[in-house]
Amino acid sequence: MEVTLHFAIKLDNGDVVDSTFDKKAATFRVGDGNLLPGFEGVLYGLKAGDKRVFAIEPEHGFGQHNPQNIQVMPRGSFQDMELSEGLLIIFNDAANAELPGVIKQVDDTHVTVDFNHPLAGKPLAFEVEIISVKAVA
Repeated sequence: MEVTLHFAIKLDNGDVVDSTFDKKAATFRVGDGNLLPGFEGVLYGLKAGDKRVFAIEPEHGFGQHNPQNIQVMPRGSFQDMELSEGLLIIFNDAANAELPGVIKQVDDTHVTVDFNHPLAGKPLAFEVEIISVKAVA
């Protein structure tokens, strides 16, 4: 199945994290991995024209915040870099895959980096408007 939809992901306070309502609608194939399973799963049974808002708990969204994903590194590992709290840095893991981390704390000797997804641990609202649903070969 190929689904075309508008969507918005919102925080509890109503702040919009991402939305296609003011842009081109998004299209994905069911099961292609473009949507997290918790987001894709709530769409089953919807048809063109349906509009819904779903509550997505952290375990069905971006996961719970994991304290083990916070790392403290020597300040010397960041030679010639201007560091500040909230700065997003892309690291390479052992398999050379890109891994984003957010600077949480900086001092003269250490840098604390949070590798959790920024939406980890947050309940979300997933607003959808289904534009079309098509069978694909």
